[in-house]
Amino acid sequence: MTDKLFESKYSEYLNRFNSILNNFCDSIDCKPQLLADSLVYSLKLGGKRIRPVLMFAVGDALGIDLEKLENFALALELIHTYSLIHDDLPEMDNDDFRRGKPSNHKVFGAGNAILAGDGLLNTAYSILFDECRKGTEYISAAQFICNCAGIYGMIAGQSADLNHEHEIATDEKLLKFIYEEKTAKLIQAAVMAPVILGGGKFYGEFKTFGSELGFLFQLTDDILDVEGEFSKLGKSIGKDCNSEKYSAVRVFGLEGSKFRADMIAARCKGVLEGVDCDGWFLSAFVNFVRARNN
Repeated sequence: MTDKLFESKYSEYLNRFNSILNNFCDSIDCKPQLLADSLVYSLKLGGKRIRPVLMFAVGDALGIDLEKLENFALALELIHTYSLIHDDLPEMDNDDFRRGKPSNHKVFGAGNAILAGDGLLNTAYSILFDECRKGTEYISAAQFICNCAGIYGMIAGQSADLNHEHEIATDEKLLKFIYEEKTAKLIQAAVMAPVILGGGKFYGEFKTFGSELGFLFQLTDDILDVEGEFSKLGKSIGKDCNSEKYSAVRVFGLEGSKFRADMIAARCKGVLEGVDCDGWFLSAFVNFVRARNN
């Protein structure tokens, strides 16, 4: 499939989600206005919307009505955005920029940024609770997303990431844990929600695919922290090295990280070859993640 066909399909998914997100932002009517403004500010900073696009793509590959996925995609993006707001705080990664613009705490203050993140997380859970009224499979999909976001997922990875800063020794097993929990779990959630709603077909294969794709995404993130450009990434470069983060480049070196990224990309596509569905976009999506520069 050509790059243009991939870009066209990606834009189709992206536009669909952005319409959903814009409608959600327009409906926010909480007080004080500062809180509402801070929520909308971070939600509308832009981005590739990797997780909603991936969720729609898996749904299409499995023949699922995408309307069933819209609220799950919205909830997952709210969770992701909350994590970015908190991640940028001085007590976390201490980054003044997100997607080329000032981070939430630089605009609204650290205290309100914490509340904005909390608000997005709670609203995401409210959306998921509403979905649970629709049937058992909706409950299972919502529970999967919640587990991936919580203390057995992203929060555990963030905690480990913070706790092991500045360590001289490196441990590949620890790096794998941080990758799996901090990044891969939410990407796996994007993959598995449509799988669960579709009755669990190819459950094991897609779970592996989601995990591997999450590893690939974080690997490329670590590589871009060394080789990327602020103008394209929209966030500070070299922060992992400067703050002595537990990164792939620190454990494997730059070239070793690139080699592993290539290997994982190949594994992702290998998993898709064993699944009986129209997975051309998902295979191209793997290439997109590996080759990204922002």
